[in-house]
Amino acid sequence: MWTTAIVLAVLVFWAVGAYNRLIRLRSAAIQAFAALDTHLLRGLALLQEYEAAAQTAVDSHAQAAVAAAGGQFAAALAVVRARPLDAGAAAALAAGAQVLDTAWQSLVHCAALQSEGVAPPALAPWVQQREQLALQSAPVQQQFNAAVAHYNAAVAQFPASLLAWLFDFKKAQTL
Repeated sequence: MWTTAIVLAVLVFWAVGAYNRLIRLRSAAIQAFAALDTHLLRGLALLQEYEAAAQTAVDSHAQAAVAAAGGQFAAALAVVRARPLDAGAAAALAAGAQVLDTAWQSLVHCAALQSEGVAPPALAPWVQQREQLALQSAPVQQQFNAAVAHYNAAVAQFPASLLAWLFDFKKAQTL
């Protein structure tokens, strides 16, 4: 009887410890996303500033593509902000970021073609600010991805995976 009680107590204490570890890792990933969210919001603000000050000298189709991609990215970001560790929402955000980056590169390319190979002076500050923001946000994104990787490893690790299944901890996706 004592052996059963000791084994049961060990299992309960292990389960509480493993659950707390999963909660800590999930919280760390959510906090890492909060830091990344600041950079993503700055990128959206920069895009909105560009759209407000956009010159008509740049191809209007390229500008419309950037505006549409920005809208898609903003919508995906709103979903991820509500559920930072939702894998589907993170995948949509990553796809939105890629579409926005492609549209931006197309805009820069069209502007360079129109001005004979160099980005026009009106677009240069926006290009520089966007590149600077990308450099600043890269380490923050890496921290988020590392936190998600630690969380995913804990969710997949046996026997903690039993608790993850029981309490509906799902794997997250990196950005």
